[in-house]
Amino acid sequence: MFKILAKKLDFVGRYFYFLKDLASSIFRRPFHFSLFLAEIEHLGVNSIWIIFLSGGAIGMIFSLQMVSMLSMFQAEVGVGAAVAIALSRELAPVITTLMLIAKNGSAMAAELGTMKVTEQIDALESMSIDPVHYLVLPKVAASVFVFPALTMLANVVGSLGAYVIAIFLFNVDSANYTDYMFDFLSPRDVYTGLVKSVVMGIITATICCFCGFEASQGAKGVGDGATRAVVISSVTILVADYVLTTLMLQVIYS
Repeated sequence: MFKILAKKLDFVGRYFYFLKDLASSIFRRPFHFSLFLAEIEHLGVNSIWIIFLSGGAIGMIFSLQMVSMLSMFQAEVGVGAAVAIALSRELAPVITTLMLIAKNGSAMAAELGTMKVTEQIDALESMSIDPVHYLVLPKVAASVFVFPALTMLANVVGSLGAYVIAIFLFNVDSANYTDYMFDFLSPRDVYTGLVKSVVMGIITATICCFCGFEASQGAKGVGDGATRAVVISSVTILVADYVLTTLMLQVIYS
C-alpha cells in the first residue's frame, strides 16, 4: 500500500514540476501564434456541434423536469430562471468541460504520448526546442479561450432548448417566462460559470498533456495514458467545481 501511495505522490509531484516548466515558458520567445490558432480551430471550432447538441439536450431535459415539478405549485413561469441560473453557474461549464475532455483531452494525451514513445519529443530536445513551450503551451493557451466561448454557447443553446420545451410543449406564457428569467439571472451568474470554465480549461489541458508526456511502453502505454488523462481530468474538474462554487458563494454571493 505504501508503494502505491508513494507512486501516486510521485506522479503528483512530477505534475507540479511540469506546471513549473509550463509557467516558466509562458513569456519565452518565440510565440508560436500559428500553432495557437491551429489549436483554437482543433479544440474550439471542431467542437461546436457536440457542444450545441449536448447543451441543447441538457437545457431541454432540465426544463422538462422543472416544469413537471413547478407545475404542482402553479409556478411554471419560473422554469426559465431556474434553467438559466443552473446552466450559467454549474451545468454549462461542467458539461462543456466533460464533453471536451472526451473529445479533445484524450486526443491531446494520445498525440503527445505517440510523440513520446516514437522519440519525436527527444528529437525536438536534440534540436534545442523546448517541447513544453512548443507543444503544450499553445494547447493550454487555446483552452483558456475555447472553454469559456463554448460554455457561453452551451448557455445560449441550453436556454433556447428550455424555452422550446416550456413554451411549445407545456404552453407556458412566453412573456412571463422571459420576464422571470431576465429578472432573476444576473451577470455575476454568467461570470461565475466563465471563471470556472477558464480554470477547468487549464486543468484539463495541463493534465492531459502531462499524461501524454508520461506515456511509455509503446502503443499500450499510449492507450493507458489517454485513459488516465480522461479519468484524472474528469474527477479533478468535478472536485475543482465544488471548491470554486464554495469560494464564489462565500465571496461573490455573500
